[in-house]
This record gives sequence, structure tokens and C-alpha cells, in this order.
Amino acid sequence: MKNRLEALRKSHGVSQEELAAALEVSRQTIGSLEHGRYNPSIILAFKLARYFNTTIEDIFIYEEDAT
Repeated sequence: MKNRLEALRKSHGVSQEELAAALEVSRQTIGSLEHGRYNPSIILAFKLARYFNTTIEDIFIYEEDAT
């Protein structure tokens, strides 16, 4: 799943470490999310949206396979 997390985080001037601490996850989790190697739980997605005062849809871009 594609996302805008890295751009959003940088535009708010927040480091991966700061975001991870605020959300009670590891910095590696944030890095994996930003690079699309990990899809968040629904709870983590809501925490991210609340942290950035936006919607889940504004952070994560869901694209169905065209199969």
C-alpha cells in the first residue's frame, strides 16, 4: 500500500524517532511503513491520522489490483 507518511512527517518537522515515540512503536516500524514494507494495523493507522490531524485516506493510498 502506498502512503504519504514520509512527506507528511517531514512537512511537520518530526523525525522517525519522535514519531515512533509518540505512537509507541519502534523507529523501524515507521521506516518500514514509509517504504511500503509494512501495512499498519487499523489502530496504528488511526493513531497516525490523529497525530497528524488528518484522515487515514489522506495518509494511505489503497489501490486494488487490476486483475
